[in-house]
Amino acid sequence: MRALLFVALSAAAVGAEGVEVASPNGKVRIQVSASRERQLQYSVTLGKTAVIETSPLGITVDGVRLGEGVQLGAAERYRINETYPWNGGHSTAVNNAHGAKIAVTHTASRTRYTVEVRAYDDGVAFRHLVPGAGSRTPDEATVFRLPAGSVVWFHDFEGHYEGIHTRKAVEEVPAGQWAAPPLTFKLPGGAGYGSITEGGLRRYAGMGLQASSAREFAARLGHAIPPSYPFRLRYKDDIERMSRPAPVEGPITTPWRIVMAGPDLNTLVNSDIVANVSDPPDPKLFPQGARTPWIKPGRAVWKYLDGGENTLETVKEFSRLAGELGFEYQVVEGFWQKWSPAELKEAVEYSRRFGVGLWLWKHSRDIRTPETLRAFLSQCRDAGAVGVKLDFYDHEAKPVVELYEAALSAAAEFRLLVNFHGSNKPTGEARTWPNELTREAVRGMEGRKNPRAQHDATLPFTRQLAGHADYTPVHFGERRNDTTWAHQIATAAVFTSPLLTYGAHPKSLLANPASEMIKSIPSVWDETRVVEGSEIGETAAFARRRGQEWFVGIVNGLTARTMRIPLGFLGEGEYEALVVRDHPQESGNLVVETLKLRRSGHVTANLASGGGFIARFRKAQ
Repeated sequence: MRALLFVALSAAAVGAEGVEVASPNGKVRIQVSASRERQLQYSVTLGKTAVIETSPLGITVDGVRLGEGVQLGAAERYRINETYPWNGGHSTAVNNAHGAKIAVTHTASRTRYTVEVRAYDDGVAFRHLVPGAGSRTPDEATVFRLPAGSVVWFHDFEGHYEGIHTRKAVEEVPAGQWAAPPLTFKLPGGAGYGSITEGGLRRYAGMGLQASSAREFAARLGHAIPPSYPFRLRYKDDIERMSRPAPVEGPITTPWRIVMAGPDLNTLVNSDIVANVSDPPDPKLFPQGARTPWIKPGRAVWKYLDGGENTLETVKEFSRLAGELGFEYQVVEGFWQKWSPAELKEAVEYSRRFGVGLWLWKHSRDIRTPETLRAFLSQCRDAGAVGVKLDFYDHEAKPVVELYEAALSAAAEFRLLVNFHGSNKPTGEARTWPNELTREAVRGMEGRKNPRAQHDATLPFTRQLAGHADYTPVHFGERRNDTTWAHQIATAAVFTSPLLTYGAHPKSLLANPASEMIKSIPSVWDETRVVEGSEIGETAAFARRRGQEWFVGIVNGLTARTMRIPLGFLGEGEYEALVVRDHPQESGNLVVETLKLRRSGHVTANLASGGGFIARFRKAQ
């Protein structure tokens, strides 16, 4: 890990043109200025191409719009350059940016505050810092205006963050349309891609987006977002309370608003901005950050989607089978709560014999006070469980966001790993609390009747740009819907989740002709490259490395196609490739073969509609 370099470079007065901050490579720029009407505004460019056209930038505090009638003051520039360990698509995160803290005065109220901006080689981030004391209520007043001709992918909030993305020309998005971040878009003319989300969400409401007029999306806070079906179902008595703007005590520090930007999908997939703008971990809780010894990514079996009784004996059987697979974990749903303490300890100790740790599910409504939360975590620790799966949050208002923070902080004290379900998008929590190994916030395998092929080929470039997702991939039964067996196995390598929970019964995994491949897919990676030919909703093709082994995973959308994958990412010498392909006649079957290949060669994937491909490359002995 390279130490943080945070150097103040200069403080200078701001001219009429405002402040421009360029990324270290000079290709990404953010400009902050005031319009003739003295409205605070900003724009983002990639090379000479607009990513976000000039748009209002602002915050409202107690009903006063602090971005209107402003005067810009001095700008203090700085540089950040550091690396830190990470669990996900690569093992080392890079935080390299130019930044500026811009003094702003709202002349009517004489409120002085700061707009902080950063420019990275793969996007920009900005936030507001409003000093003061006492209780004040902030709200959003920032807009993201996309260039004409852009294409956007988004879903609404009816399922909270468990929606299916729609693809639209930005001009066709109706005013009032809600969009759950990340909102990914393709720039016109093949100029590149962008994605809008947030990071560093702490003690504040989460951000949604709402189309406001032609090509504009307004930032909206959690209280303003319509309550989702899950929330209406489980918490109808809280709807009115959660719809009220929440006050903040003392200084107001907003989360960072993020615009990823890059010439290709590889740039977006490998962006670390969401984590970079989030607080680093507390060294007292995590002395080695994501490499703290008790933070252990791994694969899990799960008795929920593919058969099995809700009994102690079934849990013991699943742990034994997980041991045969070489998996590290089992996630146990809420039926464990009917066991006696002795039965729980028996399950934990039996599983441990096979090298399998247990995660225990809990409804979040039962742990919403410090006392009930700590009592539950103490019970889990004393029983020997390794992690907790906390479910049914279903909202992004400030009081709910604070529940995530409380759970992660307390779980860290008890050295317990965490998986959130019924949750909002990731916003960098896994950097601040590396014990968060995954969260749902995705329409995954639990949705029985979902079309999957196009959805699966969309997620790596939309939802997963925010961070890990507990899709619970891989199923060989009817839940695979319009996809093949090879597609299902490939999702385990294409979707990112440091806790990689499989949907299929472990007996099905062991009996599959590709069981050797399944056993070898890791849950975290050292390096990821998006393969040329990938396109949102059409094909997601990744080359990923763990140690000395490379994997190529492809999940295909609805159009059958052939992809030729050059192997230049391999090292010198000969490699033995284990290849899993679509069966030419049966979607519920596959072809497994072994090849000898070199980096000068290529592999060809003949992909059926909803098909897939996965290959593992090991240096030949």
